[in-house]
Amino acid sequence: MHTKKWSRPISYASPQTGEFKTIGSANEAIAVLREKWPVAKGRHLQDAQKICLEVLEGKRPPAEARRAFIAAAVEANLFVKEK
Repeated sequence: MHTKKWSRPISYASPQTGEFKTIGSANEAIAVLREKWPVAKGRHLQDAQKICLEVLEGKRPPAEARRAFIAAAVEANLFVKEK
């Protein structure tokens, strides 16, 4: 599976620990969205999961997954730092 790396990684603050986690690809993003996301529902969460999968399938450019991940993070009230 291709990682579909982003042009610039982003970091978000983990609500459990306050530590920053860095995400740099659609592959990393989908893993976090599915397994470690602090909210279970949300329109942007669903969109981000769908878009990340489509990027991994080669149907969309990686930049769309990056934007969708940021929108999901904002929806979940996570602090995001762009690199």
